[in-house]
Amino acid sequence: MHYFVTGGAGFIGSNMADRLLQCGHRVTVYDNFVTGHREYLEDAMKSGSFTLAEGALEEEDKLAQAMKGADFVFHFAANADVRMGLSHPRKDLEQNTINTYRVLEAMRANGIKRIGFSSTGSIYGEAEVIPTPEDAPIPVQTSLYGASKMACEGLIEAYAEGFGFQGYIFRFVSILGERYPHGHVIDFYRKLKADPHKMEVLGDGHQKKSYLYVGDCLDAILTVTEKCREKVNIFNLGTDEYCEVNDSIGWITERLGYDPELAYTGGDRGWVGDNPFIYLDTQKIRSLGWKPKLTIREAVERTVDYIKENEWLLEAAK
Repeated sequence: MHYFVTGGAGFIGSNMADRLLQCGHRVTVYDNFVTGHREYLEDAMKSGSFTLAEGALEEEDKLAQAMKGADFVFHFAANADVRMGLSHPRKDLEQNTINTYRVLEAMRANGIKRIGFSSTGSIYGEAEVIPTPEDAPIPVQTSLYGASKMACEGLIEAYAEGFGFQGYIFRFVSILGERYPHGHVIDFYRKLKADPHKMEVLGDGHQKKSYLYVGDCLDAILTVTEKCREKVNIFNLGTDEYCEVNDSIGWITERLGYDPELAYTGGDRGWVGDNPFIYLDTQKIRSLGWKPKLTIREAVERTVDYIKENEWLLEAAK
């Protein structure tokens, strides 16, 4: 097959591009390199089955032209800066919701019917049901990021109903692993490099979070796209465990050989929209025979090891 990957020079997108090439498929990556990295595509560029199309999703004609001949679109391009959403509320609307519309229109122009979309567990807001299943009531949205992704899901569902598309919607917990670009592990790593003796922690450290290793995430996505043929296929992706922020701090500091004094900012969350308990029900994806290979601790440790070998990311992620 010929896969088209938006955001293909980013964290999940570049890993997916490599995986698809390893499976013998053709891959076109579309990226504007604002947050993506050419370094992530070094292996892919060695393949004769790989094409790089450099451009922005806002360039609608260029996007449609680059997408010609594809069989399936993985749409990973997005603004994933949840924490700073209130500082630039238009960014989530434009880079997530409107750009998803642009991707769907480019697909329609090219007669492409299948799309895999990276949504988020944040669409559940502060869920009343824990662990949270796919059919849980959708509560009040607590972040602009989550709200924009919820709108993207609605667009995909409407295109599936109106234009015969087939949508694969993946509601992730936070993903960890090689090429990890931003988030708590790199934030703590940077703080520890600056001062290994004392580290600020947003909130009280008891926020409960679930994480998933990127390799396990790819396995889950490809399991669903191979086995499921419904008009709209919605799956939670995560592990069957969670940890406290304090647990993750302990694994990170131990891996780096530090023992800092922790200074908490207080409260049960780090910022507006920071859900203090994220834990998704993954029975649906497990019923297809998938289960994660790595624990959360192992995923955190692999991420720390990767950052140690690629400290240039500390500057790139700012």
